[in-house]
Amino acid sequence: MKNLHSYVLLFFFGIICIPNDCYAQELAEVPTDDLGDVSDQFQEHFFEALKQKGIENYELALDALRKAENAAKGDTDLVAVVTFEMGKNNTELGNYDQAEAQFKNVLQDQGDRLDVLEALYNLYYLERDYDAAIPLVQRLQEFDEDYKEDLANLYHRTRQYDKALSVLDELDELWGESDYRNALRTQIYRATGNTSGEIENLEGRIDANPKNEREYLNLIYLYSEEGDTEKAFETAKTLLRNNPQSKLVHLALYKFYLDEGNTSEALNSMKIVFSAQQIDKESKYKVLGDFIQFVNTYPAYETELETIVSGFSEDISGQVYEKLGDYYITKQQRADALKYYEKGIAIDPDNFSLLKNTLLLQIDFNKFDAAASTSKSALEIFPAQPILYLLNGVANNQLEQPELAIESLETGIDYLFDDPQMEKDFYTQLQIAYQKKGDTKKAQLYADKAAQINLPN
Repeated sequence: MKNLHSYVLLFFFGIICIPNDCYAQELAEVPTDDLGDVSDQFQEHFFEALKQKGIENYELALDALRKAENAAKGDTDLVAVVTFEMGKNNTELGNYDQAEAQFKNVLQDQGDRLDVLEALYNLYYLERDYDAAIPLVQRLQEFDEDYKEDLANLYHRTRQYDKALSVLDELDELWGESDYRNALRTQIYRATGNTSGEIENLEGRIDANPKNEREYLNLIYLYSEEGDTEKAFETAKTLLRNNPQSKLVHLALYKFYLDEGNTSEALNSMKIVFSAQQIDKESKYKVLGDFIQFVNTYPAYETELETIVSGFSEDISGQVYEKLGDYYITKQQRADALKYYEKGIAIDPDNFSLLKNTLLLQIDFNKFDAAASTSKSALEIFPAQPILYLLNGVANNQLEQPELAIESLETGIDYLFDDPQMEKDFYTQLQIAYQKKGDTKKAQLYADKAAQINLPN
């Protein structure tokens, strides 16, 4: 939407008294016909209204405007100025019906004034009354052709899709294509289910500009959505022929190569994606996920995994390391999994599933110092997760620090709810901690509590 606030009044901090010539300049900025002689009383109330509006005291501004209206003594030009200001203050207060009536009164008395039309358009947009906004924008485009783009948007919002497309086509002929209009046209095609129309439109844009990578990718996506893999693959290869230096095309090509069993080309495309600076990290991580699945199917390429990961920038996502760790878990290579989990947790410490998996493996590999430190840090982020207290207790028991273990375990068990196995583990660790401390009475108490828990088969 265009900037609807072309009429601007300038205010300065600390204004208490303004000379008449400065006030006259303020008044002159209100686009009206010659106001003629303005009474001191009108000036006083109208200026007070402007001041109160400037500091967002809209109710006080309206009070002052009503007094100014009385002081205008029926002067139509002054009344129009006051009414317009009332409309703007009522808009700010959310009194949309009153504001609309006031703007319309000014338009009826003074014709199509641009500033009033824009204020009314702004009002309709705030109300989301797009049907009412359409005839208004049709009047506004007589002042400024840029409003035709607003008109296309309004037709889209009111589901008058044929009219919207007609306006978009007209604008493309006048001004050439724009990303905004192309995106709006795509939204219309999606809303109407007119995929064939969208495909035809994209093909036309590609014919006009064969070097536009994004249009090819959009077309590949559409063909894929329609299940026409053959055309999607052919479009990707056409892009590569027309633009051999394209990196973006490999976001699509690697999938097609995988599907047809061309592993060497698939691997080549994935490597290009990983090394391309113009491809965003999220897309690279998605490809990495597919590559991990690829390696799972073709283990001979497993040695490529670390090479590819090391080629990422230093701000690699913790989720990437988590995916790698998960992959090695499925391969029963738990040491490699822990290595990647620990790398992930170093840069993504608030990933709870990654934290839990890291801690379990650290304890499994007797890395108790690391587990105690990791769980302590994790509890600062997740202070209500009982498993973190349990694992911290396990680590501290193994480090011969029963006092720390007891503190963690007794705190954590209060957060436990309806988990018999974990409750039994808490009591078992408390038994161990009190035995290490030499308190056999409490150790037996917790041993008994653990024995009383019957676990489901």
